[in-house]
Amino acid sequence: QVQVEESGGGLVQAGGSLRLSCVASGRTRAIFYLAWFRQTPGKEREFLARMRWSGGEAYYADSVKGRFTISRDAAETTLYLQMNDLKPEDSAVYYCNAVIGPADFWGQGTQVTVSS
Repeated sequence: QVQVEESGGGLVQAGGSLRLSCVASGRTRAIFYLAWFRQTPGKEREFLARMRWSGGEAYYADSVKGRFTISRDAAETTLYLQMNDLKPEDSAVYYCNAVIGPADFWGQGTQVTVSS
């Protein structure tokens, strides 16, 4: 089992920045990769970015490529999502996802609201 907990959301003006954090606990050594998703009411959860817990290349959705950066601090078992040039359409609940084999684990999410 792995637990993940997101933080760092809030209210920001369009064009601003936020950095989200996701702290992993439990069987962190077994994590294959971690990812960020977001969801707005009435829509499916949207993939944003992912990277292997061991490091290496990151992958991004086209909608956030060039504005969002995923990174991790393995020593602190923390995943980050640096979000720059935020737009009102980025408003959503942001979730961290940890994958171990066939199982994946989700946090409770953190709300990001971007005002125009």
